Amino acid sequence: MPAHRFDAVVFDLDGTLCDSEPFIAAAAAEALRRRYGISVQTADFAPFVGAGDDRFISGAAAAHGVAADLAIDKPLTYEVYLELIPGALQPIAGVHAFLARLRAAGLALALATGSDRPKLCGNLAALGLAEADFDVVVSAEDVTRKKPDPETFLVAIRRLGLDPTRCLVVEDARNGVLAGRAAGCEVLGITSSQTPDALLDAGARIAVRDYTDLPPELLADLGLA
Repeated sequence: MPAHRFDAVVFDLDGTLCDSEPFIAAAAAEALRRRYGISVQTADFAPFVGAGDDRFISGAAAAHGVAADLAIDKPLTYEVYLELIPGALQPIAGVHAFLARLRAAGLALALATGSDRPKLCGNLAALGLAEADFDVVVSAEDVTRKKPDPETFLVAIRRLGLDPTRCLVVEDARNGVLAGRAAGCEVLGITSSQTPDALLDAGARIAVRDYTDLPPELLADLGLA
């Protein structure tokens, strides 16, 4: 038996590698304002964090009585988003060092996001990362059922060729934690967009501020201590 608990780490993207939630909320609000003349507030998006960008946009629109046309509204949201993030999008503290340590320790790395590829590629470029930094990349186009359904994580884990119990999921949203647990994984919660209690109540093993705040027992389970 391996001395460590996990063989892979499966990362969500938004709110987990980068603090993108304020930017996508601002972009979606601007897109909905242009298209429908409605004034959407940040709080309107909160129930849909981690459920994929389709639900993120359409759910907030529905709260204002609008049926979003995602064929138009989502590309417009991404267009605005990609204008907002250059020089502004910040990584979650410690993420680059954490990725390097995981790779050096021989763990597999996967990226499993509910975002479409334009946003995924824009985020990675802004962070100085590339798809090649991960063994597996799964985006919204690769699945039919979004989080809290576990499909996004299960597709990534199947492509890694690993048992879910040997994979640690990293998530920032309740919907993502629920998806990770439903996939059969333990989940590390990052509190960039939701409270520790929200993540713990959904089933996260622990909830921390960022990657500089990881407890020794988790580092040991990853073979990093």
